[in-house]
Amino acid sequence: MFAERVLSGMRPTGRLHLGHYHGVLKNWVKLQAEYPCLFFAADWHALTTDYDNPKGIEASVWEMIVDWLAAGVDPAQATIFIQSRVPEHAELHLLMSMMTPQGWLERVPTYKDQQEKLSHKDLSTYGFLGYPLLMSADILIYRADKVPVGEDQLPHVEFTRELARRFNHMYGREPGFEEKAKEAIKKLGSKRARLYDEFRTRFQQNGDEEGLALGKALLEEAQNLSMGDRERLYGYLEGSGKMILVEPGALLTEASRMPGLDGQKMSKSYGNTIFLREEADSLTKKIRTMQTDPARVRRTDPGDPEKCPVWQFHVIYSDDSTRNWVTQGCKSAGIGCIECKQPVIDAVLKEQDAMRERAQPYLDDPTLVKSIVADGCDKARKLAQETMREVRDAMGLSYT
Repeated sequence: MFAERVLSGMRPTGRLHLGHYHGVLKNWVKLQAEYPCLFFAADWHALTTDYDNPKGIEASVWEMIVDWLAAGVDPAQATIFIQSRVPEHAELHLLMSMMTPQGWLERVPTYKDQQEKLSHKDLSTYGFLGYPLLMSADILIYRADKVPVGEDQLPHVEFTRELARRFNHMYGREPGFEEKAKEAIKKLGSKRARLYDEFRTRFQQNGDEEGLALGKALLEEAQNLSMGDRERLYGYLEGSGKMILVEPGALLTEASRMPGLDGQKMSKSYGNTIFLREEADSLTKKIRTMQTDPARVRRTDPGDPEKCPVWQFHVIYSDDSTRNWVTQGCKSAGIGCIECKQPVIDAVLKEQDAMRERAQPYLDDPTLVKSIVADGCDKARKLAQETMREVRDAMGLSYT
């Protein structure tokens, strides 16, 4: 069985804001303590929509990675790298494009959705049509079995699973595969070999998913199998060929509850953001001037927290006692809107102070960031090269 591995990436779009922190980065910080993680700056993906204006991408990548480090992503726990510095992504994308039906790409839900949202751009390019395939290559090149996504991105993970299945079915039939698989079964020992055959039969004849799960668990526990034999037995168990590319699973993450300053989703296009590492004076001014419940025209007018964008910040940043104080004070006009905003200002400033402190060494010495990324690119590339050796071999392109 391939090792557990988490992969996630982010397009470089400039400075990150609190929506990115609460929607993605907090989850990354949690995951890096639980699994081997690879986090990458998806600079090639930025070109799928900004191919006509790529000049700002490089600066945005470095700024974004400093924001990751400020948020608590730890290079001692996670591999941080840049997509384009690992050219194997492009090679796998190219090779998979040879066997990916065009209709599969056109059916990806975000394809038409993004075309409509970005109707001012000419997106009639192969790069835009093929970006889901590049996303799949990003995942499959590392044999990542866990991809943290929101519900709207689940179709991308399923698309990647289908591609891995198609690839393994087309190219995983090595000469003498069945004979090699049967020889590998003998290496399990008589008792485990019997169980393996039983679980394989249960799954292939009856579609029994439990049989499949038990068969995989048995192979995970087997100590005396080579990597090649283990992969063959996974494929033989499922009725496919040798498993070359791993079908990833989705780690469903909660949608960010972080609203913008106007109560809409926080987005630079709406101009309603608080940036990570924002200057304290700017941050304070933004929150102090936030719109509140329109019913509170005067200080003496009672309000309703549920109709106030500031309340959504309290839901994220305040404890129960503060939220109770806000609810009672707002509804009775016992507190004013400026008073209500102060605990939010204090909490966000405290969070940002820690981020600024973590970021400062990298701002003082940018070579530290470049060193972290260079090391991460080397580690990522070694993993990618292992996969590509097997992919080329399976497709008859090894030329040994």
